[in-house]
Amino acid sequence: MKQANNIQGLYVITDNRPQSTAPLLGQVEQAISGGARVIQYRDKGLDHEQRQQQAQALRELCHQHGATLIINDDPQLALQVGADGVHLGQDDVSITSARKLLGKQAIIGISCYNQLDNAIQAEQAGADYVAFGSFYPSPTKPEAKIATLPLLQQARQQLSIPIVAIGGITADNGARLISAGATALAIISGIFAQTDITTAARTYTRLFDDPEP
Repeated sequence: MKQANNIQGLYVITDNRPQSTAPLLGQVEQAISGGARVIQYRDKGLDHEQRQQQAQALRELCHQHGATLIINDDPQLALQVGADGVHLGQDDVSITSARKLLGKQAIIGISCYNQLDNAIQAEQAGADYVAFGSFYPSPTKPEAKIATLPLLQQARQQLSIPIVAIGGITADNGARLISAGATALAIISGIFAQTDITTAARTYTRLFDDPEP
């Protein structure tokens, strides 16, 4: 059974800087301990063999703890390691192509930036969730397009699939996004740049218990 309804709560994205597997697994395990239930593996600096090794290790870790593993940009890698799904950007393969490769049970998410029409089209094309952002200035992508709370509210009214908010999200501003309609908050530096990853993750996770800002 497809687990697209698992796309909720704290959604962490691994730091894009290349690193060895053991530290990566340690960081992700700490995030899971803090409540993260979706892990997106994002790396553009390692060669394919290294990325495959890390993704395979992450798959085993995630499934051991009941977390969902999503691979960024690379449906073929997702297939090779048996990940739960793939996240696509505007320059990646189409949803249709990814679905043909990965099968109907795979979770397919797509970045829609600040474009509601793109999200509506993505849902019609078979996407299992969409992501909007950046909602706030982001140290990871300082030049990212800015999305707004009204966009999120409109998306919640018009879409039936989960909505992920990303970009500059902190423990102070995240509750507004949840109240506006975000199903999940995608965090990178707010988790993995912190000294205590588990505590940072718990801070975000608690926002979903009482999302009122």
